[in-house]
Amino acid sequence: MSASPKWDDLAPRLASGAVMVVIGLLGVWLGGIWWHLLIAAISGVMVWELAVMLHGANSDRMLMLGGIAAAAAMLSIELPAGFALPLLLAPALVGVTLLGRRAPTYMIYTAVILLAGYGMMALRDDFGLVWMLWLVLVVIVTDVGGYFAGRMIGGPKFWPRVSPKKTWSGTVAGWICAGFIGAIFAGFTEAGSELVGISIAAAMASQMGDVAESAIKRRCGVKDSSRLIPGHGGLLDRFDGMLGAALFLLVVGQIVNFPPGVQ
Repeated sequence: MSASPKWDDLAPRLASGAVMVVIGLLGVWLGGIWWHLLIAAISGVMVWELAVMLHGANSDRMLMLGGIAAAAAMLSIELPAGFALPLLLAPALVGVTLLGRRAPTYMIYTAVILLAGYGMMALRDDFGLVWMLWLVLVVIVTDVGGYFAGRMIGGPKFWPRVSPKKTWSGTVAGWICAGFIGAIFAGFTEAGSELVGISIAAAMASQMGDVAESAIKRRCGVKDSSRLIPGHGGLLDRFDGMLGAALFLLVVGQIVNFPPGVQ
C-alpha cells in the first residue's frame, strides 16, 4: 500500500534538508569568513531566484543581479555599518529597469534578503555561536513543527488563497515549538523568561517571511522559486522563514535588550 499523498514529499525533504542542516551548522560553527561567504552566496542565489520568478525567464542579466547581491553582502560585513547600509540597498535599485512593472516587488524583497543576510552575519560575529544556533533552531522547529502538526491535525487553512497547505494548527504549533526553544536557551544562558516571548515573535516573523514568499510565487504562477534542492524547490523556498526572523532581530534589537539579560 502506498503512503498517504500528504506525506509524498517527506523523503526528499528529509534527505535534502539533512544536507542543508549539515552545511548550515558547519558554517555557523566555523563563523568568520566562512560564515560570511556562505551567507553571501545564499543571498546572491535568492536574489537570482527572485529575479527569475519576477522576470519569467532566466538570463545573463538575472545572474548578474544575483552576483551583484552576493558581492554587496560579502563587502557589507567588512565595512562600518554606516557605509554598509547603502551598499546593501544598492542591488535593490540595480534591477529596476530590468523588471518593469514588477520592479517594486523586486526592490522590496531584495532589500529584505540583503538586510536579513547582514543581520545573520552580524548576529554570529557579535553574539557568537549560541545565539546564532538559537535563531536557526527557532526557525527550524517553527517549520518542522508546523509541517507535522498541519498534516496530522489539519483543520482550518491559514490563508488558502496564497498558501493552500498551511493550517492554523500548524501555525500555532510552530509558535509553541519556538517557545520551547526559547525556554531551553533561557535555562542555560543568562537570558530571562523574555526569551520565550522573543522566540515566539521570531517564529511569527519567520512565518510572515514564508507567507510573503508564497504570495510572490502565487503572483508569478510558479510552485517553487527554483529547482535547486530536491523536495524543497529553491533556496528562497527554504530560507524565506529565516529572512523574516533575521529581519525581525534587526528591528527587535532596537526595542529590547537582545539577548535579554546578557548584555
